[in-house]
Amino acid sequence: MRIIDLRCRPAFLHPFFGGVPGSPEHATARWLNRRVGTRGPDDHFERSLTQEGFLGEVREAGLHKAVVVGRHTPGQHLPNKRIHEIVHGHAELIGVGAVDPTLQGVEGALAEIDLAIDVLGLAGIDLEPGFAEPARHPDDALYWPLYEHLQQRGIPLFLMSGPTTPDPAHNDPGRLAAVARAFPQLQIVVYHGYWPNVQQAIGVAFRYENIHLVPDMYLFLPGSAAYVQAANGFLAEQLLFGSSYTFRPIRQSIEDAQSLGFKDEVLEKFFHGNAARLFKLA
Repeated sequence: MRIIDLRCRPAFLHPFFGGVPGSPEHATARWLNRRVGTRGPDDHFERSLTQEGFLGEVREAGLHKAVVVGRHTPGQHLPNKRIHEIVHGHAELIGVGAVDPTLQGVEGALAEIDLAIDVLGLAGIDLEPGFAEPARHPDDALYWPLYEHLQQRGIPLFLMSGPTTPDPAHNDPGRLAAVARAFPQLQIVVYHGYWPNVQQAIGVAFRYENIHLVPDMYLFLPGSAAYVQAANGFLAEQLLFGSSYTFRPIRQSIEDAQSLGFKDEVLEKFFHGNAARLFKLA
């Protein structure tokens, strides 16, 4: 079975991912691995302190594609040029860029979208409204020109959600409904799947088929069985796999997902088919 990992970043990309052994961020990465159920060494991700080590990890895990996601927030900026440098020339890697109109302005963010896609060859754009300053919801009017641009160009949107959002009030699936309704051709992919607000996230995705959920490392935490139940029914084409590496081992995440009770025909969509369609892969 071919597998596309929708959230997979090397340790060397930033100290946040455990890229500096002995640092507080490295300790936090180890803590988070334990917190989300990593078996074996909690410093496994140190293999990806180099590009060669990261590629080895991806290949040995058996991934068809690994998606390296950028980020642009006041607290952490992973430049789109850096994402391009990591993925360029490696057929198994896909890059997703990032913008922040609160920092760049709307026109600056729109220009950066075109640069990321047309010049750097990235495959989507990440936005993190809940991490902005001030924190915002995805239905904030500031983002609507970006949504319109992405929809017109057929570029998928990736949104950050989940319990690490600084203010949990901004981890609200209901606020995405207005966006999905206003931009029905915009493919919206939600990292962390709004966990722990699983039922609400599933409910919004039930109503709007252009919303896709990637629970990634939270798929293996309490309350997440509903994702699997929904995928075995109406959500079959809207749930996608992500390991959240470096915060969880890739291979273990694949094996753990295979034991959660997905129907065989759903597993192919979850691991590969849905992402292949999203990225327009052959």
